[in-house]
Amino acid sequence: MELSREQLLSLYTTMVKIRLFEERIQDLYARGLVPGLAHLYVGQEAVAAGVCAQLEPRDYITSTHRGHGHVIAKGAELKYMMAELFGKKTGYCKGKGGSMHIADVELGILGANGIAGGGIPIAVGAALSSKMRGTNQVTVCFFGDGSSNNGVFHEGLNLASVKRLPVVFVCENNFYGISVSQKQHQLIEDISVRSMAYGMPGVTIDGNDVVAVFQEAGKALRRARAGEGPTLLECKTYRWRGHHEGDPNQGRRYRSMEEVQQWVQRCPIKRLEQALTGKRIATRKRLQEIWENTRGEIDSAVQYAQESPFPQPQDLYEDVYV
Repeated sequence: MELSREQLLSLYTTMVKIRLFEERIQDLYARGLVPGLAHLYVGQEAVAAGVCAQLEPRDYITSTHRGHGHVIAKGAELKYMMAELFGKKTGYCKGKGGSMHIADVELGILGANGIAGGGIPIAVGAALSSKMRGTNQVTVCFFGDGSSNNGVFHEGLNLASVKRLPVVFVCENNFYGISVSQKQHQLIEDISVRSMAYGMPGVTIDGNDVVAVFQEAGKALRRARAGEGPTLLECKTYRWRGHHEGDPNQGRRYRSMEEVQQWVQRCPIKRLEQALTGKRIATRKRLQEIWENTRGEIDSAVQYAQESPFPQPQDLYEDVYV
């Protein structure tokens, strides 16, 4: 399926928005303005953009500790995200959740999760709910290569398969679980082969090719909506930064800078940019306007966060279950 000019530019815009948001967080974190941890999504933008572009507002996603890209691609407001990262009361979780727990149920964002694989059972539960209610909603579950070794991965895929649930499992294989290479914790090369044990389709694709992600995710989503059950989609990609912003020298202890640079050359944004200009779908001036406009959005979000109030001590007792 050929994508239209509007679809391609929309994918490009989403990836640029994710990239600029993360680069600003990188700077703000270094300045001590963002408390807690920040696991950046730089380099992996094509996965979130390609998958979420085909979701409806009422569809669900579950995210990970590296979840800013998923949340942005699902349609979250940058200013509320930024306020949450600043720990401000106007943030999505009123400043109490921080980077790893952004959620907005009305947008179908069931929450980022600091537990590796923690979103898998939540996604399966949401998909089961959708099926029982007959709403035709689909759930997308994002997780990493390391999470595919956890028990909840196998339990979740098994239940989703048995019940033919409308869920798409998206494994973002960036080859490192914190500092451990995939080669050290798995004897398989493609995580998608694990789908065979559960009787569901499994596909491995280039996660830095946003068009390929869009097309394969589209097939999986259509299967789910048609009642044909789940799919395991493995997107091979790479994080440019360290595991988190406190990871020394961008993870130089466990990977070489030559390896990082090889993946930087495969930048998903640059690849789409070359296709857009090479096929005369968009001019460089038009693409530059997208960058400039997005920078303005980021600036406004930072200003909103800086001007917002912090939670008060008594707020600790609000929005909790007892």
